[in-house]
Amino acid sequence: MNRSVTNATAEFFGTATLVCVVVGSGIMGTILSTDAGVALLINTVSTVLALALIIAVLAPVSGAHLNPVVTVIEWSKKSIRAVDAIFMVLAQVAGAIAGSVAAHAMFELPLLNSGTQQRFNPGTGIGEIIATAGLVIVIYVFSMRNRAQFIPIVVAGWIGSAYFFTSSTSFANPAVTVGRMFTDTFAGISPTAVLPFILAQGLGAIVGVLAVIAITRATIESTQ
Repeated sequence: MNRSVTNATAEFFGTATLVCVVVGSGIMGTILSTDAGVALLINTVSTVLALALIIAVLAPVSGAHLNPVVTVIEWSKKSIRAVDAIFMVLAQVAGAIAGSVAAHAMFELPLLNSGTQQRFNPGTGIGEIIATAGLVIVIYVFSMRNRAQFIPIVVAGWIGSAYFFTSSTSFANPAVTVGRMFTDTFAGISPTAVLPFILAQGLGAIVGVLAVIAITRATIESTQ
């Protein structure tokens, strides 16, 4: 199979699984408890465990980007071709939507249902900047230090922590944000909040890249 198709297929199923877990565990959380904190805890634990496993499984195949932010950074580093990046991003977005549909099917809800949660405000925008910047820093600092084997654990750890300490509950992923637009459940987001979230995530990615460059330079200088 053509490598571009292989990568895109892996990214589709990886992102679909991730969003299915995010949405499905959110639904289950609200079924099991009327306490929003308990529902968020259920959502977080399920997402953290699944995210680590998905990355570990797919990293040798497509790199397990599962996130257009990571794919664009890899393209900017010339690690992947532009055509591969385009296919992967499209696959991630399509997979995210499919993940919402799959979660709805499991719980016998309408397959597509537009989100109504008006999540965006200046505070959640800052939250998305911090969440995305932190994600980029974690991935690329560990890569720079040749500790890529720990990336599934540290990425899941960062996202799990950011679920609780950021005001936005750490979407940190444009594809996942789009996928969550198609569910009016615990994990949903209103379509009107999607673009501001994605813009904040893009800004967070830039901040993260600049931080990684600074950390890399400081590391090199400290070893000279």
